[in-house]
Amino acid sequence: MAFINDDFMLSTETAKQLYHQSAENMPIIDYHCHLVPQQIAENIQFRDITQLWLVDGHYGDHYKWRAMRGNGVSEDYLTGGKYSSWETFEKWAETVPYTMRNPLYHWTHLELSRVFGIDKLLSPKTAREIYEECNAKLATPEFRGQALIRKFNVETVCTTDDPADDLRWHKMILENPFGTQVIPAWRPDKAMAIEDPASYKAYIEQLGAAAGMEIKTYTDLQDALQKRHDFFHSMGCRLSDHGLENFYAAEYTPAEIDGIFAKVMAGSKPSADELEKFRSAFLFDQAVMDANAGWTQQFHIGAIRNNNSHMYAKVGADTGFDAIHDHQIAEPGHKFFDRLTLAGKLTKTILYCLNPKDNEVMMTMAYTYNDGTVPGKMQFGSGWWFLDQEVGMRRHMDALSVLGLFSRFVGMLTDSRSFISYPRHEYFRRILCDVLGKDVELGKLPASEMERIHGMVQDICYNNAKDYFKF
Repeated sequence: MAFINDDFMLSTETAKQLYHQSAENMPIIDYHCHLVPQQIAENIQFRDITQLWLVDGHYGDHYKWRAMRGNGVSEDYLTGGKYSSWETFEKWAETVPYTMRNPLYHWTHLELSRVFGIDKLLSPKTAREIYEECNAKLATPEFRGQALIRKFNVETVCTTDDPADDLRWHKMILENPFGTQVIPAWRPDKAMAIEDPASYKAYIEQLGAAAGMEIKTYTDLQDALQKRHDFFHSMGCRLSDHGLENFYAAEYTPAEIDGIFAKVMAGSKPSADELEKFRSAFLFDQAVMDANAGWTQQFHIGAIRNNNSHMYAKVGADTGFDAIHDHQIAEPGHKFFDRLTLAGKLTKTILYCLNPKDNEVMMTMAYTYNDGTVPGKMQFGSGWWFLDQEVGMRRHMDALSVLGLFSRFVGMLTDSRSFISYPRHEYFRRILCDVLGKDVELGKLPASEMERIHGMVQDICYNNAKDYFKF
């Protein structure tokens, strides 16, 4: 029997029934990812499996890079550009057998099976034949970017886009549809990043040019962002996202924020107190903007980034040198959401944490502000980044179940730059069905309610996201 078989990860008969009857064929709404819109619009044809899987220019799979570094693979194979595609792939094949019990072992073989129809285990012995078979298939139209998305019955993709982006590639996709809806999502983090005044001023000039106005004051900044927000809305955007170390809810006055903005634009670095106040004001104003437009907002909390300063200077951000932060998030989070509630400006919200110690904190935070207007208005989002694996998913499901309504969960996302990460939805769905199937067979859920449980699976896999986002 192949390692990735029909009943992979399904440990009970009830789990198998739930998966094959109710989860397996549901469409996918990938409401948060980092696919490059240009690559979608141009229907990219990948040069080889190394470009698709490991290294694509500056970008690559930092999950794999971390594993390869940990296995003693030189940086030259990853970001150094000194070795051929085959030599880099060979180093990954040497690493894969050492990834047993890491999710990369499952994801690698799921992708080989589901994308390429290859059911061999990747190792140094099989590397050359797998490399050549993948490359031969990638040279065909059926393995171009858009076809890979459609292969997995992806109904909607939400990319991650800066307010200054002209969304030209989204326009091209709208003009040349391929069967999957591709929608921008608003990520205004750079407009808040005042800690580096020189970079910030350059960004503000870029944002002003996109908005067709000069940004001289904090009020100008909000006006420019509102123009871009309106433009994103016209392009179908209904979702924002913030990647933060923590929530921010310091006390501030408008005059203080005007002064901080002016100081930074003049080239002076803000103090820690000024940084906290500016972030607090900015996030509140962005949340109000989202609420006024009827959008959903997302908060990804808890990454500490670019920690290896030597490697950051050498290869830059998003290359595998980020980690889990350990801030105390409860107090600032509650202050932030209470402030929005008092203002009548709390829109639909999804919270994600990167530290598993915060699962129950996030879950109880979300349910403190549900108001009965929308089912699951405040959501605890799926396991993110380092928690996007079997143990993380099961812990997330447990916290969501015991402290809220698991049945209202909007389900999985890829959070990936890869066109072949969609088997992660399958992985999530198999774990979901295994959790529920075990509960039925242990008598924790009634076998007489199987129709309802099948419906619950379908809701979490697809229906809840469809109803919640209303793209």
